[in-house]
This record gives sequence, structure tokens and C-alpha cells, in this order.
Amino acid sequence: MLYHRLDEMRDRVRDHLAGQWRQAGGTPQARSQRDTAARGYAERLARYEAVEQGLCFGRLDPCDGAPLHIGRIGIHDPERPLLVDWRAAAARPFYVATAVTSYGISRRRHIRTRGRTVTGLDDEILGADAAAAAAGGPLVGEAALIAALDTHRTGRMRDIVETIQAEQDRVIRSAAGGVLVVQGGPGTGKTAVALHRAAYLLYTYREQLSARGVLIIGPNPTFLRYISQVLPSLAETGVLLATPGDLFPGVVARRTEPAEVAEVKGRAEMVDFLVQGLRDRQRVPLTPIEIEVDRHVLRLDRYDCEPARRRARDSGLLHNLARPIFVAGVLDVLAAQIAERIGDDPFWDDPLGEDDAPGTPNVLDDADLADLRADLAADPAVRAVLDDLWPVLTPEEFLTGLYATTTRAELRRAPGGGWTPADVPLLDEAAELLGEDDRAARAREERRRRRRLEYAQGVLDISAGSKSYEAEDDVEAEIPNVADVMEAEMLAERYADRESLPAAERAAADRSWAFGHVIVDEAQEISPMAWRLLMRRCPSRSMTVVGDLAQTGSLGGCVSWGQVLSPYVADRWRLAELTVSYRTPAEIMAYAGRLLADADPPIDLPRPVRSTGVEPREEVGDAARLAELVGEAGAGSLAVIVPRGRRAKVAAALPGLGQDLEEPAVLLTVTQAKGLEFDTVVLVDPELIRAESPRGVSDLYVALTRATQRLTVFRFGPG
Repeated sequence: MLYHRLDEMRDRVRDHLAGQWRQAGGTPQARSQRDTAARGYAERLARYEAVEQGLCFGRLDPCDGAPLHIGRIGIHDPERPLLVDWRAAAARPFYVATAVTSYGISRRRHIRTRGRTVTGLDDEILGADAAAAAAGGPLVGEAALIAALDTHRTGRMRDIVETIQAEQDRVIRSAAGGVLVVQGGPGTGKTAVALHRAAYLLYTYREQLSARGVLIIGPNPTFLRYISQVLPSLAETGVLLATPGDLFPGVVARRTEPAEVAEVKGRAEMVDFLVQGLRDRQRVPLTPIEIEVDRHVLRLDRYDCEPARRRARDSGLLHNLARPIFVAGVLDVLAAQIAERIGDDPFWDDPLGEDDAPGTPNVLDDADLADLRADLAADPAVRAVLDDLWPVLTPEEFLTGLYATTTRAELRRAPGGGWTPADVPLLDEAAELLGEDDRAARAREERRRRRRLEYAQGVLDISAGSKSYEAEDDVEAEIPNVADVMEAEMLAERYADRESLPAAERAAADRSWAFGHVIVDEAQEISPMAWRLLMRRCPSRSMTVVGDLAQTGSLGGCVSWGQVLSPYVADRWRLAELTVSYRTPAEIMAYAGRLLADADPPIDLPRPVRSTGVEPREEVGDAARLAELVGEAGAGSLAVIVPRGRRAKVAAALPGLGQDLEEPAVLLTVTQAKGLEFDTVVLVDPELIRAESPRGVSDLYVALTRATQRLTVFRFGPG
């Protein structure tokens, strides 16, 4: 019945989509509307296709009333709901009901399927009779959860919609407003919770968030590929996934650099560094400059230019927007010099009111002086001087020049070579300081707006002319048309909305975009400068911040959530903690605890919920033995996690391993493995991982807790 209804819904959308594509020709406005409608149908069809697997995964039997089936989307017939969306309030008991607190539910059923076939059922009896026998364990749907945890991992994260636990559900359904910090150790499901929270917020606050969009920040492109299928499987596609290095349109920041350099670039003091660097680009001549213009040799010195620079700076405008003020002052000086030579009266009233302005003869009127200034502004020699003294800069030009000339050795580099992720917050900050002269863009937009308005007025005029004359004298029979209830401006704005791309696509191309909600995963790694960028993207401060301070690996990462957030929201943020590890078996967690027992500060390990009976192995050998261990790994996904200093050696010994998570075995550094999970992990030289960085203890903690089944610790022997 459910799949029959889903097929009907898909067929209807396909028919609508095909109908849109069959239409041809028409005005540009009509074609734009057709494309927008087709895009909407295609997105809806993609959502229906994505929920095919595991469409219905649960059932609630209330003590009184009809059973409710729980699934990935809501499906209704005219008389009753066939399937309740997992995000609906009615579905919440599926995740939080216990034998003690049953929420009026007598039985909860977990349904396992393969394709459209039911392969298994797990029932839990709730209510007063079950409470006496309850063991008080923390798990909801334990059988289904353990089955999911024991399933082999692939190169993509799976959703947890069927097995969300009560502490996770509280985070997922928390209100959207304000900053929510989700702190949790390895395997507590932080990332999965964050993604399901995005789906819940889009469902609950659809109208508010569909226009502004949701941004999800991950630590690296590998991580984003790993999580990319979760939200589509939950019927949500309008989300932008990005790393901090992706947030400056037009820049692809993939170059690597030493951790020490990235740490310097991430410091908050870099704001002052950029401000001072920009002031240094607003120059006056240290020695007089001579400019030859139309047989006149003009002279500029610092005393001529200082007043113009002072007025430009005092205007409060950003660098590029203040430049016309500086240019106007310098052109006045040069025009006055020419006028003095061609006129016969050496005295004039300075329109700028500057005591040190040169004289200008009365023989030239205002129109003559305006022509002189225009001719000077068009002269190549004058333009070259103005561009040198107060250049129009892009963020890329400014930062490249700053790196090339700075006296700070850790920042200095030759032009070229590409940008690093740590550069992107600096580019964004530079854009905030430089400003953009958008007058031409605004003029273009105004022309487009007027065209839309003219088109809309034409539509309303036609509509008004189509009214039935017979109905004009019959007030009660008169039916208002669109011209009676809508003005041209309102209709034009509706057309403009229809022409626009989806919010995620527009946001990716717009540096100034303000998102409705921002989720930051692995947030402990974000530098102070990157936090400034993210806060600009979310002026409403509706954010979910997900991380684990004990896993902070970057030198510029945070050690306190309050320290990170207080500059932006003071103490107006709330903390939710995840304390149960669902991924890491008890044997591996205990082993990690022994290796990290001397950590300072101590690491508070999460509590594992399962045991595999397989203790971690320790091996010592050469490259050949390492290759044998990889070959013996068995079924499921495998990751060889190495220190940075061992990567080349291990890559040579294991040439078949890459970084494609779709492959059954991969070779990763700790940074690349962050946030991922594998059935089997071979960890190479843990002591070197710990020694490579001042945050080495955190890196080792990450590496030790990536495995869901088996862990082998391998050390290279002498030689």
C-alpha cells in the first residue's frame, strides 16, 4: 500500500516534469518560469527516489487508537495518514518512549527491509507491565541498534533515522534559535545527529529556512563526500555542504602548508595585520612626483596629497569606496596647477576650503575646471599615479601583495601557488575592509527590476481588460481578477522569486549570503579568523556547533567553547552533551584509555554500548609485514592511518591504497581520517603521531577510535 502510493506520487511528478519539458518557445519570462517549475518537480522526484530504501521502518501501537507507521516522509490518503514523517511530533515516542515513560505507547516495532521486502521485525513491549522487568538500560530499540552497528561500513555514511537514541533525539529536536553546542566523544554520533538536526529544522521551519538555506561545514572535502548521501536519504536536498576553505566564491583553497603557518593565519590578531596592510596601500608621495600631461609638467608631493587622503579616510567608507574622494582631491590639485598656468589671475577661492591649495585664476569657470578634471582623470599617466597611491584592490590582489612584502617570515611567500584553507578567512576579512563599488551592478539590477515591472504591468492590464462586461453591473456576481487584488510591483517580485536559483546554489556564489541556520562539524578545529567568517554568514546566530574539545588537533583550534563563542553571543549559548559511544567497541575504548592515561588534561572517554569480544592487536615488523596485515584484514572497510612523517614510506609499501572512500581499503593521515569510521583500522606508529604535534595526544585519540570492529597497532621495527 505504501509503495503503491509512493509510485503514484512519483508518476504524477514525472508527468508534470515531462509536461514542462514538452513546452517550447514563449517569452523569456515564460521560459524562466517553466525552468523554475521543472526544477521544482525534479527536486521533488529526487526526494521520492531517495526514500525508496527503508521507506517505512517502524510502527507505534498506542494503548488507545490506531497504529502509526513511521517512515522517511509523510504519506497520506484522503482519510488517514498512511506513513508519519519521522520528524513529526507524533513520531517522537518512537525514539524516546521507554518501559517507564511510555508516552501512551503499548508496543514499538522496528521493521527491517531489503528493497520492498520485509526481512525482520523487532518488537518492544512498553507500559506498566514492562516497566517492572526493564533493566534500565539506555538503549531504545536495542536489537535494531546493535544490528545497525554491526553492519559493514562503506565509503558513505548512512543515516540513523531508524535507531536514533533518546539523548540524540533531544539534540535533533532542539529549537533552532541561538547557538547550540553539541559536545561528544568519538562514536557518540555527533555528525549523524547534526545531519538529522538539519533535516528536522528544514521540516519544522520550512518556510523560514527554504529561502535562506542551511549551511553545513565539515573539516575537509573527504569528509563532505563521506556524509553527502545522508540528507538526500532523508528527502532533503536544499543544503550547502562546504569546508571553511570553500566559503570565498571563485577561490578553490586546496594547497597545503605547515601547521605553524596556518595557526598564525588563524589568529584574531590578523585583523590588525590586514588593517595596517591596507593603510599602507593608501599612500602619499615620499618624494615629489612629476607627471607630464599635454605638455604640462605637473608636480605632486605629500603636502598636496595629505588633505585628500585625510578626507577619504575620515569619510568612514571602505577602501575601494573611499577612493573617489581621494581621487577628486588629487585631481583638484592638478587641475589648479594647469589653470594657474593658462590663466592670468593667481588668486581664487578654494572650493575644498584647504588653506594650502594652489591658486586658480578667475578666467576659468566651474565648467572649465570640470572639463580639466575629466581630462586629467582620463590621462594614462595620471591614472597610473592614482592607482599607485590609492589602488582599487580585490581581496586576492591585496593579500597576494601583502604576503609578498610583509616582514613576517612565516607569512611571506612569492605570488602564485594557490590558496590554502587558512587564507580564505583572510580573503573574506579583506573583502570586508576593501568594499566593492557596486554602482554598476545596482544599475543593472534596477534595469532588470524595471523590465520585470513593465512585464507585470502588462499582465495586469491584459487581466483587467478580460473582465466580463455583463458582470460589471452585478456587484454580487463580480469575481475579482488578479488586477483587482495585486499591484504590478507585487507581481514583479513574485516573478523575480520564481526566476531565482535554489537557495543553496545562490548562496554558494554569494559571499554576503546570510544563512538561516549554520551547522559546524568538528568545530573544535575552527580558528578564530574562520569563526569571524562563519559568524558573518549567520547574523541571526542560529547555529549548531558540533565537536569534541579532547579531539582538537589543529594548533589554532579551541580549548573552550565559551572562549570561542563569547565574542559573538556572550554567555547566550547552550550545551548538550552526548555521552554514549555507539561506534567504538568496549575493547578498543579500553585500549585507547590505557594509551592515553597520561593525557593532560585527562580525557573523559564516552561509555561504549557494545562489545565485540575482539581485543586490539599489536604488531612490530617491516613494510612487508604491514602489507601482509592489510591483506589479512577480511571483510568490510579498512583504513591504514599513518603519521604525516610515515605517509610516503607506507604509500610505497602499499601502492594499491589511495584516499577514495569508495575503495575497500584507504591510506589516510589522522587529519584526513577525522570524522570517518571503518570496520578495521591499522594504526601505524602511534608514538610518532603523538610526537608530531603539540596536539599529538588529541590526534592519537582520534586515530584510536575510528574502528567499529577491529584495531591493529603496527610499529616499524629497527632498521
